[in-house]
This record gives sequence, structure tokens and C-alpha cells, in this order.
Amino acid sequence: MAAEQRKLLEQLMGGGLAARTAQLPLTDPKVCRSYIVGTCPHDLFTNTKADLGPCPRVHSEPLKNEYEALSEAEKKKLGFEWDYMRDLQNRIEACNRNIETLQRRLEKTPDEVRQTNALLKAISDLSATITNGLLEVEILGEMGEVARAYDEYYKVRQAMVAKAEREKELKALSETSGPSGHQKLQVCDVCGAYLSRLDNDRRLADHFFGKMHLGFAQMRKAYEAFPKEMRQRAGRGGPPPVHHDEDGPSGGYDSWGKGGRGRRGEGYGRRSRRGW
Repeated sequence: MAAEQRKLLEQLMGGGLAARTAQLPLTDPKVCRSYIVGTCPHDLFTNTKADLGPCPRVHSEPLKNEYEALSEAEKKKLGFEWDYMRDLQNRIEACNRNIETLQRRLEKTPDEVRQTNALLKAISDLSATITNGLLEVEILGEMGEVARAYDEYYKVRQAMVAKAEREKELKALSETSGPSGHQKLQVCDVCGAYLSRLDNDRRLADHFFGKMHLGFAQMRKAYEAFPKEMRQRAGRGGPPPVHHDEDGPSGGYDSWGKGGRGRRGEGYGRRSRRGW
């Protein structure tokens, strides 16, 4: 969909956008490096609740092909994979924070916790009353105290009714407490969408094969595919690993770690630290 929209825009502008894009070098800071290396997150969630809007950077298929034609050593010098990984990391961390927030909203309030504990205590006390009462009825029956046994059994029956009412109240509180209400909501740990435990298989399949869920699943899979050392370094906020060649440290990795990419990529390096 995003690619079709770009093509339509190029046609409306008489090919001007395509011409300007073709003039950009691969290392231009206006080029979307996530798109060059893999898939830009802006393209994953169009027309969904997680829609990020159009990417502010240039998506160029010729530049993507140019990058794919480079050797692994040349790709490492550019450091585009590091930028792509950091972009994925920022998106995933934002999603995880949203998941934590939504999960907290589903928790019971302090008042609901107090009500639950009070009902549980009442049910426990009534259960003890019923057990002791039945034992008393049995003893009185053996002693021939029929009238007293009948009176005690009447008390036991009242306790049974009260216990059933408290259990009913507890069940209602459990089903309606919190914003989840009777729907028994839970949060998807991949995309952060609300799911209902009452949903049938068809509705669950619509979610798990939906564009938003698949988009976040694709981002998480792409991020996990990066070497563990790179992910740990990024998680600690450290600079990307320096790439060495015969002339010493060079390329995007080293310059990014110093706060930029040299004269051509200076702005891009700083923006990458804040997320896109």
C-alpha cells in the first residue's frame, strides 16, 4: 500500500520526486536506512491503530539494490545495520512500555482488593460455622436432643445460604473488577492489543494474522536476528562497534559512535539516538 502511494505521488508530481531521489547518494542522511537494510516500520502499520504515518525519509528501491550489491565489508563500514537495529529497538521498547501500561490498567483497584479479601474471609468463616454446626447436629442427634439438633441445623442452613450469597458476590466482583469488566481482557504480549478470553477461534485468528500483530512480530524477529553482542551494546547505550580495515578505524560505525557520520551523515547520527 505504501509503495503504491509513493508511485502515485511520483506520477502526480511528474516524476520530479523520483528524479530527486535518484540523485541522492546512498549515505545521504535523508535516505531511510531501515528501508535500505530491511523494512521500514512506517511501512508495516499503514491503516492500523499503530499507523506511524508516512516515513520522513526517502525510500529508494535503486539505493536499496545498490546497498544489497555491496560486499559484507562495505556494509559494515556504512553501519546501516546498526541504525536499523536501533530503530527496531526504539519501536519495540515503546511497544513494551505500552503493554506494561495496559496490563496495569487491567489490575484491580485497592478498593476491589479489599472487597475481595473481605468476601474471602467471610466465606472462610461461614465454612467453619457450617462444619462445626453439622458436627454439633450429629452429636445432639446421638444424644437424643432432637429439638436442639433441629435448631442448630436451622442455623447451619442459614450459614449455607449466606455462604452461597458471598460466593456469588465474589464471582461477580472477579468478573467485573477493573476496566476489563466482564469481557475478561488480556493484553497481547507481541503488539499490545487487547484480547478477550471470550473470543472464539475466528476472532483470535483475525488478530494473530492481522497487519498490526504481524508487523510487530516481524520487527521482533528481525531484531532478535542481530548478534547478541550488538543488541547488548545497544541496550547499554554504548556506541556501535568500530570497524577496522587496513587504514585503521573507518566507516559509519566509528563516526556514529563519536556523534555523527562525518560531514555527509552528521545529522542522521544524532537523530538515531533519539529514535525516528
